[in-house]
Amino acid sequence: MATFEYSARRASGEKQQGSLEAADRRAALLQLERSGVIPISVVEGAAAKKKAAKDTAAAVARKFGGKRKMKTRDILDFTTELSDLLAAGMKLSKALGTMAARRSDTEADDMIRSLHEEINRGTSLSDAMAKHPRIFGRLYVNLIRAGEASGALAEILERLAEHLERVQDTKEKVVMALVYPSFILVAGVITIVFTMMFVIPRFSKIFKDLGSTLPLPTRMLIGISNAIIDYWWIFIAVTVVAVIASIQGLKTPGGRTWWDRTQLRLPLIKGIITSAAYSQFARTLQTLMGNGVHVLQALKIVEQTMNNSVIAAEIRNARERVTDGTSISGPLAAGNVFPPLLTDMLTVGEQTGDMPGALGHIARRYENELDRRVKIMMTAIEPILIFAIAVVVGFVAISMLLAVFDMTSGLNV
Repeated sequence: MATFEYSARRASGEKQQGSLEAADRRAALLQLERSGVIPISVVEGAAAKKKAAKDTAAAVARKFGGKRKMKTRDILDFTTELSDLLAAGMKLSKALGTMAARRSDTEADDMIRSLHEEINRGTSLSDAMAKHPRIFGRLYVNLIRAGEASGALAEILERLAEHLERVQDTKEKVVMALVYPSFILVAGVITIVFTMMFVIPRFSKIFKDLGSTLPLPTRMLIGISNAIIDYWWIFIAVTVVAVIASIQGLKTPGGRTWWDRTQLRLPLIKGIITSAAYSQFARTLQTLMGNGVHVLQALKIVEQTMNNSVIAAEIRNARERVTDGTSISGPLAAGNVFPPLLTDMLTVGEQTGDMPGALGHIARRYENELDRRVKIMMTAIEPILIFAIAVVVGFVAISMLLAVFDMTSGLNV
């Protein structure tokens, strides 16, 4: 027989904790159910102590403002699993209890247990999720609320999973587009710094021993090398201060707006940023309106999901104009931020009364555009970086060769 620590809830809603002896966990659960309580957590011996320590650490982290946030992929896995369990006919409380009982030692454990406890208290799933704003955003909570009202929670969760999958794919495409260029840039910078700090000083010593007058490019190169060697700490300090100042500046509303507006003007990057934003705008608005969320509430949620503050501000302005009874396409077109193609397709959707369908076409259009833009950037940025690095390396090589040629010509004379 093994000892199990359990947490359960009585029919009256009162929480009960204690320990019991049983042959295995299944027998412990059966014993609790026969006693007329609803099991929340049943953990054996040493595992119970580990769980208690982990719960205490999590509580301390929350108490002192812990800001850990689940990854999009973890939220997607949770949504998909819950949708599958509900579609299979399992009740919501039972589905969450099954997921909570599965110990995976991930960040989702505490969240699932919390949702399970809230549901057992009689709280709706949407209200329970609203207590975790860093995990479930307004889009997620509002769609769950719409699913509860329509009795189609499993279908809503399935659509949410599809939406999260598309958002995750978009993010991964942008990140993957920047991985290889970043690797080339870092490798080039490391090579140049190594050359300036270890290779150039050796040649500089040889040239100094020979006592010849060096060409101007060589003197410039040696001067830069000496500055890096003698004052490297200043360069690092200035770089650190500049990075910290930039990060802090971008956290301010003005700095964030400046940076987002700059992104919309940069070649190559502009196309990726706008295509990702427009596809996310269309997919999110389609998901909300397709599930019965009012257009004003939907636009407010979409605004809060936008990563670019300039585009978010334009959506906010459009929402304020829609309040006056105008269409969505007109206010969006007036701001000159959204392209005419997008607003024209929205106009068609408004005229035909099929806004979700029109938004789906817009989303697919800009998802394809995003793929094309990423390929263009991957094709263009690699030769640009290689050319920039080649210019620096070429300057180093030519400066050294000029000095060598100058010395050999002097020896021949």
